[in-house]
Amino acid sequence: MENQSFQAGDIVYVFYRNPHTQDVANIQEAAVVHNPEKDGELALFLYETYYPITNELALYATEEEANQAYNYYYGNN
Repeated sequence: MENQSFQAGDIVYVFYRNPHTQDVANIQEAAVVHNPEKDGELALFLYETYYPITNELALYATEEEANQAYNYYYGNN
């Protein structure tokens, strides 16, 4: 999905890896917001942290889309 199609206020779904257990990934809901550190840019707000939105992030508009991608990449074992 093209990240440029999102606007501040949108709710998106992302894969989030636990920083303490790197082999565990979960789908998390996050908010697209105006980046407080860079005027005119958007950021992802997740767990009280702002993440710049880059092409390296896979953002999904619905939880269903995120679940389908998760099952594709991580399997449904």
